[in-house]
Amino acid sequence: MFKYELGAMLRDKVTKFTGICMCRIEYFTGCLKYGIANPKLTKDNKVEENWTYFDEIVLEEVKGRGLKKEKSIGGPAFTPNFK
Repeated sequence: MFKYELGAMLRDKVTKFTGICMCRIEYFTGCLKYGIANPKLTKDNKVEENWTYFDEIVLEEVKGRGLKKEKSIGGPAFTPNFK
C-alpha cells in the first residue's frame, strides 16, 4: 500500500526537492517510488520540466498543500484545484 496520495505535495528529506506527486510505482521487489513534478517558469515565460523519482522512505508530506483530483479525464492530468 502506498503511504501518499496522488496530488500530495511531497518533499525529499535529504535534498529538500519539493513537488506534486504525479505517479506511484510499485516494483515486484516491493520497492515503492513516487514521481514528483515541480515545473518552473523561465524568464521568457516557458515551462521548464523538473521531474524526478524518490523512494517512499525518504519522502514527507507538506501538509496543507497539493492538488485535489476532481475526476478522471482519461489521461495523466489533474484539474488544477488547489487544496
